[in-house]
Amino acid sequence: MSPLSRNTELRQSIERVIQAHIATGSNHLEGELTRVSISSTQRVSGGCISQAEIVTLEDGCKFFVKYNHTTPELFVAESEGLAEIELTKAIRVPQVIGNDQTDSGTGLLVLEVIETGQADTEFETRLGRSLANMHRRGRNDRFGYHCDNFIGRSLQINCWATSWVEFLIRDRLGYQSSLAQANGHTTTEFLKRFDRVISKLTSFIESDVEPCLIHGDLWSGNFMIASNGDPVLIDPAVYYGSREAEFGMTTLFSGLSPRFYDAYNECWPMSDGWQERVEIYRLYHLLNHLNLFGGVYFPACMQILKKFS
Repeated sequence: MSPLSRNTELRQSIERVIQAHIATGSNHLEGELTRVSISSTQRVSGGCISQAEIVTLEDGCKFFVKYNHTTPELFVAESEGLAEIELTKAIRVPQVIGNDQTDSGTGLLVLEVIETGQADTEFETRLGRSLANMHRRGRNDRFGYHCDNFIGRSLQINCWATSWVEFLIRDRLGYQSSLAQANGHTTTEFLKRFDRVISKLTSFIESDVEPCLIHGDLWSGNFMIASNGDPVLIDPAVYYGSREAEFGMTTLFSGLSPRFYDAYNECWPMSDGWQERVEIYRLYHLLNHLNLFGGVYFPACMQILKKFS
């Protein structure tokens, strides 16, 4: 039996979210609509932070639900991130049905169910082109985002900045390094080398960067293959930054082949030297993993710090 099937409060909250969504798209008064009722639930994978289930209504409609009691505010940020990507009309994301928080503090997010398919030989090409179009269409005049959000369980600070290097130092590398120090994950050598890298950033990070909307956490677990073969992005950690920063995560944990990068470059060529600079963007994600999962990520962080210090 799934946890949701035993939690009346949570079930009722999910039903209210779905009911409100249906009422928004209906010409009928909410009181005239058939009351939403969950008939069955099926537990599915929801990652390491939240539990997830497919809920089926009495009429057969299905919805994907994520919920957790520890970071309910995560789902507000995820909803906003999905909506921001959807505005580019460049790549598919799950439709947000709604989010809520129960009286006992459990946060929940209701999304459309994505029927999945298998990757064909052109999937990575489609993903690369779609991502390039998302970056190109999602422009801003500043770096950051209108609110903080999350990358995994970690808070991601997004204060606005007009300088990419300033933003990168303050809200990305500096924040994660300070957190690692507070968590006891650093050494004297680590901190000295980190300071040297920071002092040199302006010499090898481009200064004429244009702020683009990026997914922010694009590893293999955060994109899907729809039944028609199209790519679908999930679990974003969006902000407006250098598009090169997107590839810090893809080059770490996505498993994407050169075909993906070739397709991206055909659509919107990267600047010379991006493969070298991307290691700095990997460092951000490795520092985050150091803070989330501990010392197993310390050697990888030190390797980059040694290279650039």
